[in-house]
Amino acid sequence: MRTVFGVTNVSSAGTAVQLNNATNRVKYIKVKALAGNSGLAYVGASDVSATANSYELSATNELEINFGEFGGSVPANVFYADTASNNDKVCWTMVLEG
Repeated sequence: MRTVFGVTNVSSAGTAVQLNNATNRVKYIKVKALAGNSGLAYVGASDVSATANSYELSATNELEINFGEFGGSVPANVFYADTASNNDKVCWTMVLEG
């Protein structure tokens, strides 16, 4: 296993931005909205938005999913973020298989 880290900037609010374009499989992911964000952040798949298909994060809130705990994994490239304000960011870490 290996761990990767990143920060994803959503330069244009209302636009889904991919967290990581790798096809490696993720056993664990943690996403956190940065403290300096001026609005809400949303995490989900490619259809993430403020109105549907998302997990909402206020500044400094985080989402943690441990797929490995249930014996599974998902491709790293399925995670996206959107924000309510331009140039807000989410930081993330992923534990990858192999």
